[in-house]
Amino acid sequence: MKIKLSPSILSADFANLERDIKVAVDAGAEYVHVDVMDGHFVPNITIGAPVVKSLRKATDAVLDVHLMISDPDKYLDDFIKAGSDIITVHCEANGDTREQLRKIRAAGIKAACVIKPATPVETAIELLPECDMILLMTVEPGFGGQGFIPECMDKIRVLRKAIQDGGYQCELEIDGGVKQNNVVECIEAGADVIVAGSAVFGGDIAGNVKGFLEKFEEGAAKAQWTK
Repeated sequence: MKIKLSPSILSADFANLERDIKVAVDAGAEYVHVDVMDGHFVPNITIGAPVVKSLRKATDAVLDVHLMISDPDKYLDDFIKAGSDIITVHCEANGDTREQLRKIRAAGIKAACVIKPATPVETAIELLPECDMILLMTVEPGFGGQGFIPECMDKIRVLRKAIQDGGYQCELEIDGGVKQNNVVECIEAGADVIVAGSAVFGGDIAGNVKGFLEKFEEGAAKAQWTK
């Protein structure tokens, strides 16, 4: 079973973004999580497609682009052209999520949908046929450094069961409050892509990544589900 780490650059040093990403990837991170916030869908503003385009030149790692924006339809083309490998759209955003996912896939990019902690998991389950990945927010989106919402653990289990019961080749990503001290339980529940921000980029980046990878092995060994 392969568990992947997707460090969130929201917690990296933006003055040395290429350096921090390289350290994390060289240490074993496979994805780079890019949080795009528009100040409307969530009360924060981060980065846009031009930064993704620059990141594409700086790394060969998978660019895991999470659109926390109100109107994905206005910007999908920009993020497709910028070089995203995965584009994630919120079910709670404006527009037809199913059609957005189909557009992303038609461009040859992996498509993912994401739900906030309070959104019923059935919303995401209905979209599984269109998804290469489901992202479950385990904190309220918008800011880093929040604590994991315990009630989300059951949602991870429900989503994993739905993926397996349907025979979908779909990754299950979680984002928010995941640390080395709770990631094993998250993997046991069914997560196989882990987003971590400050837990990776705070302090010894390479050491933090290696610590997560060790926990991934422990979680995979304990998990009762298989990919």
